[in-house]
Amino acid sequence: MTTPPQHRNPVGVHRTRIEWIDTDAAGIYHNSVIVRFVEAAEASLMGGLGLHGYFPVAPRVHYEVDFESPLFFGQDVCTVVELVRIGTTSMAFDFEVWGQEFRERPCRRAASGRYVTAHSNRDHLNGAASIPWPEAWIAALSRPERSRQLRPPCSPE
Repeated sequence: MTTPPQHRNPVGVHRTRIEWIDTDAAGIYHNSVIVRFVEAAEASLMGGLGLHGYFPVAPRVHYEVDFESPLFFGQDVCTVVELVRIGTTSMAFDFEVWGQEFRERPCRRAASGRYVTAHSNRDHLNGAASIPWPEAWIAALSRPERSRQLRPPCSPE
């Protein structure tokens, strides 16, 4: 059995299934769905902490993905996002996307990566600029937490 990941930083999890719209004509996922799954896990994280105004003021300024294994139409997927750094005006996240066991294929990591968001002043007419994160957000994201155990990415539902 896989050992559950241990996290001391805030973590968001999103579970879903690969739908036909997520695939190419061969039924294999399109790389762009990874960003959608990661943002859904990030929304789970921020919503769970009560930071509902986060997305309109936190554009991605850097994104890096390593694609490791295909995902297939009908396959269950688990995405885990972990906040790894909070700066004055930016945050850094790591993520993993796991394809569950499927049609005699073992559970495999499909993608992993990292990205950075920056806190924006939302001035879309004159050019957005980075500004410091609200103190309440830093407090919510920095709370000392017990080490959390998540269900392993390859565990049965």
